[in-house]
Amino acid sequence: MNALKGKVAIVTGASSGIGRATALLFAEEGAEVVVAARRKPDLDDLVTEIVAAGGRAVAVAGDVRDSRYAEALVATASAQFGGLDIAFNNAGTLGVMGSVTEISPAGWHETLETNLTSAFLGARQQIPAMISRGGGSLIFTSTFVGHTAGIPGMAAYAASKAGLFGLTQVLAAEFGAQGIRVNAILPGGTDTPMGRSAASTPEAQAFVEGLHALKRIAAPQEIARCVLHLASDAASFMTGTAMLVDGGVSITRS
Repeated sequence: MNALKGKVAIVTGASSGIGRATALLFAEEGAEVVVAARRKPDLDDLVTEIVAAGGRAVAVAGDVRDSRYAEALVATASAQFGGLDIAFNNAGTLGVMGSVTEISPAGWHETLETNLTSAFLGARQQIPAMISRGGGSLIFTSTFVGHTAGIPGMAAYAASKAGLFGLTQVLAAEFGAQGIRVNAILPGGTDTPMGRSAASTPEAQAFVEGLHALKRIAAPQEIARCVLHLASDAASFMTGTAMLVDGGVSITRS
């Protein structure tokens, strides 16, 4: 229960879903956690839950598209807990849906800014802080969409999330010699507010479940355990990877 003892982590998109489950698990495993999202009341509730369980956490609310917010998260980790070892850049959006002939350039850019540019902004602040500690683990939330499957109407989402894997590979190559590991987690369907908005009816939910080899979708805690693996020393020789945690949706054709 101490896989992250003595480590300091940032988790973005921590107010719900995979981010919230991961922040709770990181704290349970001994990490001190800076939790980030736009909704401060939800973050405060999360911090209360972590502290009640004996952990340490601090909330910083803001917009991941703002470079000053990325800087503030790292500054908080350093000021409150002494540095930074792990960053789970998980915040994202489903974004504008529809054919590329129908979506607006503004909608396209907003999706890319939230899902991809925010990861760049976070990494450029997080990596120097990790290097000063002798290394660290940087993790992005990508998806199987745009990696192993194309889903009509999800061009902006797919492009932004696929871009994260390109960023992962380059950062892993650039900073591996300085002790920085960089990996992407690629979840399948997961029971989150975003997932429920994409499949908003019982019929749609059943269809999505049927796409997976396991014939179900994941609980956020299942994805969080895989993020924990990448963050911990158990994954000490893993970098530059796209880690599918997708219930077999990528390989299922029935």
